[in-house]
Amino acid sequence: MPDPVPDSASESQTKPAYARVMLKISGEALMGDLGYGLHPPTVQRIAAEVQAVHQLGVEICMVIGGGNIFRGLQGSAQGMERTTADYMGMLATVMNALAMQSALEALGIHTRVISAIRMDEVAEPYIRRRAVRHLEKKRVCIFAGGTGNPYFTTDTAAALRASEMACEAIFMGKQVDGIYDSDPKTNPEARRFDTITYDEVLRSNLKVMDASAIALTRDNRMPLIVFSLDEPGGFRGILRGEGTYTRVTV
Repeated sequence: MPDPVPDSASESQTKPAYARVMLKISGEALMGDLGYGLHPPTVQRIAAEVQAVHQLGVEICMVIGGGNIFRGLQGSAQGMERTTADYMGMLATVMNALAMQSALEALGIHTRVISAIRMDEVAEPYIRRRAVRHLEKKRVCIFAGGTGNPYFTTDTAAALRASEMACEAIFMGKQVDGIYDSDPKTNPEARRFDTITYDEVLRSNLKVMDASAIALTRDNRMPLIVFSLDEPGGFRGILRGEGTYTRVTV
């Protein structure tokens, strides 16, 4: 593919804040206004956000949850054996990854779905050095199948793959523009943090990511950027030093 053309001369002089990032989004983010499954216009909108960052020359990894199709923990709570339920959830993440791959490739972005569970007909197996090479060739890598193990969430998978890929930050797309001390949807007085430490997140039980993911990210001293995926241009804006978000650091 030819190198992307900057929108303006000033933009060509703006170096992105990070050269390689992990974007973690929930499966529910792909539902749009639906109560279940995939909403194609929403998938396409998120793909366009990724395209805008890709055009800056940023190398992009992605992990997408599977909660819009099946959530292992909920299945376990309803009487299903936990390991089986978690594997079903992992398969749901592969379906979401394939949907995002289709949307990105429709925009002309070379994309690879890389699964922790072997299914060679639809996705590449996870081989770290091969995945790194894809990123160096400016291909978007979507890591599916979680870690390949039950009892681990896709948050942990995102933290693990980001560390293995030597990402410079994890971007977590939410429905709110950062981390608040309480739910801003129910409390108009909720206060947003511009910056916060991982230890403060754990101590205040803010539930940004699960504790295992936070510990892994903290131990690797990787910043976590929490932003609104519903804000048009928000992902791109943060990489250019703009926008509203919360930055979590050690």
